Amino acid sequence: VQLQASGGGLVQAGGSLRLSCAASGNVDSLNTIAWYRQPPGKERQFVAGITKGGSTHYTDSVRGRFTISRDNALDTVYLQMNSLGPEDTAIYYCVGLIITPPTHYWGPGTQVTVSS
Repeated sequence: VQLQASGGGLVQAGGSLRLSCAASGNVDSLNTIAWYRQPPGKERQFVAGITKGGSTHYTDSVRGRFTISRDNALDTVYLQMNSLGPEDTAIYYCVGLIITPPTHYWGPGTQVTVSS
């Protein structure tokens, strides 16, 4: 499985960005595709995930502002980010997850910078 994130950039506080994650390879093996982020000087943290069946999960700090969705025909997952604040500045990673055996596929990150 290969994952490629895109769509990052520089945006002012209150603005929006949409990240895309294009998956290729054995995509059907993935149970969930998720977004993680790593803010400067901090550890990676879960942001949002979407299961093969379409169930979504969000960390509390982004719920109501971010929306994760998927286009199965394109094997692409999106993260719509609204009302961005400086605290959302991070490198965002797209991650493919398999439950059994526990496997994570990490793609290269995309930088999101929110200026105040």
